[in-house]
Amino acid sequence: MNKNFRASIAALAVAILTAACGSTGTPPAASPTASTAATVATPVTLQFASYAWQKATVDAHSKIVSDWNAAHPNITVKIVTVDVNSVHDKLLTTFQGGTAADIVHDESADIGGFSGQGFLADLTPIIPGDLKGDIPQGIWDTVTFGGKITGVPTILQTYSVFVNKKMLTDANVTLPTAASPWTWDKFAQVAKQLTTADHFGVGWGLKSPAATVMSMSLNFNGLFFYNEGGKNVVKFGGPEQQVLKRIYDLAYADKSLSPTTLGQSGTDILPGFFGGKYAMIVGGNYVAQQMVEQAPAGFDWAMLPLLKGDTQAQSANPQTLSISAQSKNPREAMQFIAYYMQANNLASVAIGDWLIPVSTSAGKAVTTITGGKNSWDVNVASAASLKLAPFQTLEAYAQWKSQIAQPAFQQYLANKIDLAAVGTQLTDGWIKVGGK
Repeated sequence: MNKNFRASIAALAVAILTAACGSTGTPPAASPTASTAATVATPVTLQFASYAWQKATVDAHSKIVSDWNAAHPNITVKIVTVDVNSVHDKLLTTFQGGTAADIVHDESADIGGFSGQGFLADLTPIIPGDLKGDIPQGIWDTVTFGGKITGVPTILQTYSVFVNKKMLTDANVTLPTAASPWTWDKFAQVAKQLTTADHFGVGWGLKSPAATVMSMSLNFNGLFFYNEGGKNVVKFGGPEQQVLKRIYDLAYADKSLSPTTLGQSGTDILPGFFGGKYAMIVGGNYVAQQMVEQAPAGFDWAMLPLLKGDTQAQSANPQTLSISAQSKNPREAMQFIAYYMQANNLASVAIGDWLIPVSTSAGKAVTTITGGKNSWDVNVASAASLKLAPFQTLEAYAQWKSQIAQPAFQQYLANKIDLAAVGTQLTDGWIKVGGK
């Protein structure tokens, strides 16, 4: 990976973003019910609570806001920084305290609860028509609760395999293609083949495993939540056990996955990856951003097409922009969101986080800006495999995930409990948190 690539991408993204704000950048048309900048007689200020933390994304946000403010002097947007590690709690505190920002940056799996509690506005009547049409309906489904759209989806992540291309080449391992992706069985075989006395075949940072396991379990149609007689119940059968057990077997049966990495974060394992301790790692596709910035000169890596079980499906859990029900200026807030969602603006955000833009136009812009190089073509193409998972629409899911699923999966991957105990914790825990 050429470390100068990141600088050139950033420069090109800024150049295109700047052009988008000039004569060539046409904002999406507003819906008939949405006010326009020209009709705002009294100046308003909108608070934009964002948990963007990677420098490139923070810079992209700053530029979008700065350009907006320059072009819309009567609608000023101010960024309020939210700690990425405590988004839910921070937002809940502001909602309950009546101090919520006008525009709220979150994710679809979290806003269901806030929607059910009445903290988020129904955006259905004020979303511009061309913005609505630029995003697949399946993605809109992830932000629709009780028939109301309460968030505009922005960017998506996947859980992907990254490889040290030289180590695989030296071991005569052929990389998969989009037309012929690796199955989980093939991945396990290659991991074992790549394991030697000096290094593991794979490292996997699963300090917080719930999101990864829940999403990748869709590969085997593991849904976890099932509606029976109008009531949502948790099941931990064969499909739900597949991914968790396969990770366990890699570490403790095949001994091809470093067990130490299971207690580390996705970024914690990067130095070991760069140092040749693991030939492959698995992580959120956003890890690529750290690799671009931190990889030593000459380190040649690639992100592979999504692993395949029965399918390549993973959950579509996009980051979102919502409007607080407390906001006194929801239409002006939607104007800014529509501007943020313009193809080149959203592309700059996606590139900053190395995530997939949800809109068709922004996906094309990312491919143009990057030239599809350094796995960006793989990244953008993986959006086709993402879909709504049942748990994303449940009000108590966020609490169940953090308080029940997270510790249960952690204990299992630390070899402290068995699958039966995991199942008991998951099912009993759903009742404990008042799931319904």
